[in-house]
Amino acid sequence: MTRWLALVLLAAGTLHAQPSDYDWIIRHAVIYDGSGQPPVMGDVGIAGDTIRTLGDLSDAHAANEMDVHGLALAPGFINMLSWADAALVKDGRSMSDLKQGVTLEVFGEGWSPGPKFRRKNDHWSTLGEFMDYLERKGVSVNFASFVGATSVRNYVLGQDNRPPNADELARMQQLVRNAMEEGAMGLGSSLIYAPADYASTEELIALCKVVSESGGMYITHMRSESDHIYSALREALQIATEAKVSAEIYHLKVNHERNWPKMDTVLMRIDSARRAGLRISANMYTYNASGTGMTARIPTWVQEGGIPMMVRRLKDPAIRGRVLNDLKLGIPTKNADPKDVRILGFRKDSLNRLYRGKSLEEVAALHGRSADDTMLDLLIADRSTIPCIFFLMSEDNVRKVVQQPWVSFCSDAASVALPEPGAGDGAHPRMYGSFARLLAHYVRDEKLLTVEEAIRRLATLPATNLGLQRRGALKPGYFADLVVFDPNSIQDHATFDKPHQYATGVHHVWVNGKLVLRDGEHTGAMPGRSVRGPGYKKKKS
Repeated sequence: MTRWLALVLLAAGTLHAQPSDYDWIIRHAVIYDGSGQPPVMGDVGIAGDTIRTLGDLSDAHAANEMDVHGLALAPGFINMLSWADAALVKDGRSMSDLKQGVTLEVFGEGWSPGPKFRRKNDHWSTLGEFMDYLERKGVSVNFASFVGATSVRNYVLGQDNRPPNADELARMQQLVRNAMEEGAMGLGSSLIYAPADYASTEELIALCKVVSESGGMYITHMRSESDHIYSALREALQIATEAKVSAEIYHLKVNHERNWPKMDTVLMRIDSARRAGLRISANMYTYNASGTGMTARIPTWVQEGGIPMMVRRLKDPAIRGRVLNDLKLGIPTKNADPKDVRILGFRKDSLNRLYRGKSLEEVAALHGRSADDTMLDLLIADRSTIPCIFFLMSEDNVRKVVQQPWVSFCSDAASVALPEPGAGDGAHPRMYGSFARLLAHYVRDEKLLTVEEAIRRLATLPATNLGLQRRGALKPGYFADLVVFDPNSIQDHATFDKPHQYATGVHHVWVNGKLVLRDGEHTGAMPGRSVRGPGYKKKKS
């Protein structure tokens, strides 16, 4: 009797149980689909890794449901210039970007994880092998990469300041072709740095012609962002035109007050090129200061061969004199006023105790020598690039670039978990706040953009520029990369004085249909995938 009754009750329960139509239903969301159109109120249903339905799902059921009570729901944001590749190998959570709604990191500004020479215990030597490794290891966000022009050049020529011969150029082209077949988005360059700036325009065109074969794009830190920005822009447009590729400018800006008025002409020339049919776009971070090594302040010819060779040369009085003379002549144009250069840190603890966080002007006063001499002494002593913040940009120009409809956004930084209390290492606040700052400061406070336009530029625009399939928008059939946030409270907290502070206001994030951030806290899920470019050829198993 007992067994019979149990069977009857089980059957009755089965008859009345509601089957799950979805793995997730997100209810009562203000839905921004990425198109730039005003939002609508509704629900989103996720099945597996895919958005199945947008609309009224009040009669539907899901294995998991969340009522977001009128918060904004948007496609996950895309970081067009990320240095998170090494950080994700160590910690796959990607916390500083994830807490801003970023679901796709894009690497490859000049340097890329491959090609490189394999050393003992290395897990990869090519870009494709790196992407396979990171996916197997497990990360919370998706990732993509350009192949770095510097990485390719370094693989064939080392850090020699010379053009490749015909055979070497052919090898470089084949490396680019291999990377495209492994899934690179295109070619990325960083032309103010050594050894990147040893490459000629013709060399870059030859490499971009290979990229063009599979429909990839060229993305560039231009050869100048200061005195010679017009010629640098002409070079970028020439490469795109002659190689027949689309092009994007990394972190569009104009450095030094004497050059700030040039921004209007730069924007006009880009608009003109776009109207003429050239596919050109740009990205930016939302700050009026850049972050790079102090080596950007010295001529690149003295850096040939890398840090050890640079240090050896700087110890030679004749060569040091030549460098100091170049600096007096304004070479390179990143040669900022010492008061505008803040030192983030050194390799040597003894130097950190003395100088970290101070301006080059302050260090020079303590050192008792000129700023240029002090800089060279520091480079010799620390044998590193010495990371710094350069305060060279105009906030008015930042506002102008923010409003351009063809500009997407980036951090130009790694994505990390907060360091242990008291760690005290320096950082640029863009590591923790670039995307939240857009939505908080420039959208909500300054009203330079609507929320819907900002989301289009954070997600759909970069996905379109990269040629991504089924990403960057909220549409049925698209991958379920989603962010739930509060437009009224989202806020960056990182500052130049106290950079290590997470942004707030992003509540939940899904990546490929898996919830990775719930109520601002990591769930432990690692569903991130490699996102491959248009030339990708999957290897046969």
